[in-house]
Amino acid sequence: MILTVTLNTALDLTYGVPALVPHSSHRVTDLSERPGGKGLNVARVLTALGHDTVVTGFAGGATGAVLRDLLAALPRQKGALTDALVPVAGDTRRTLAVVDAATGDTTQFNEPGPHVGADEWTAFLDAYAGLLETADAVALCGSLPPGIHVGAYGELVRLARAAGVPVLLDTSGEPLRRGIAARPDLIKPNSDELAQLTGSREPLRATRDARRRGAHGVIASLGPDGMLAVTPDGVWRASPPAPVKGNPTGAGDSAVAGLLSGLVESLSWPDRLRRAVALSTATVLAPTAGDFDRTAYEELLPRVAVEEQGPGAAA
Repeated sequence: MILTVTLNTALDLTYGVPALVPHSSHRVTDLSERPGGKGLNVARVLTALGHDTVVTGFAGGATGAVLRDLLAALPRQKGALTDALVPVAGDTRRTLAVVDAATGDTTQFNEPGPHVGADEWTAFLDAYAGLLETADAVALCGSLPPGIHVGAYGELVRLARAAGVPVLLDTSGEPLRRGIAARPDLIKPNSDELAQLTGSREPLRATRDARRRGAHGVIASLGPDGMLAVTPDGVWRASPPAPVKGNPTGAGDSAVAGLLSGLVESLSWPDRLRRAVALSTATVLAPTAGDFDRTAYEELLPRVAVEEQGPGAAA
């Protein structure tokens, strides 16, 4: 079983408009509603790949009830998806993505999330410790809701490591800075998150710096340029066969699912990266935000180029 943690779950709303024009009224032509938050997105992809997955984190209020209903109604996949979300008194947040059909650009609005009290955090820690007992790997994903201390991910990384469970951390800002010091097995920052963490925008230098800060492996997402992996076993660069146009929402989460499933299946680093890049690219191509186009994924997988960098590059 793979465990995904989403402390700040969300009800994701996507509006499609012919063109997004500031200071004007818009007629929505397409609307979708789905359970969201990075860890839930990761879980959907993992189950589609055939892995039994448990989702935990927080859900509360009327929005949280809708989220859980939608989660239960998701189509059956190759793997089972189990809801182990912990209830809170506050209302789960909503996120709104507005997709401009004329340009393909997406504008995102994210609510902060409910305030989580000390008793609710304690209840979550108890549930998390129990779930780690049967987990093969865990992904810690996304932002922290109000009320959760900034070192929360560091605490969760340490608990996973004490339980002998490999842990991937995918967050940003100070929670990433604090979490990386607890020595997660993997982190997956994008270019902006990596620059914020290290102060460098040169990918290899920044990725190596991030690894020296505590992560055993750093997988930097470089957007349309693919991924750069700096690991104890070596350094690799993975690139999609060609640039693609589409909605990038959820592409990074699909990459996390690819990396985590590859870890559990004991794939080689090149094969893990091939899967992560192919899934990420297939997510951009999917008609619905956050899904991946399976046909595109299967076509892309053997065409992702993975190049090992020179000796000593991980130093």
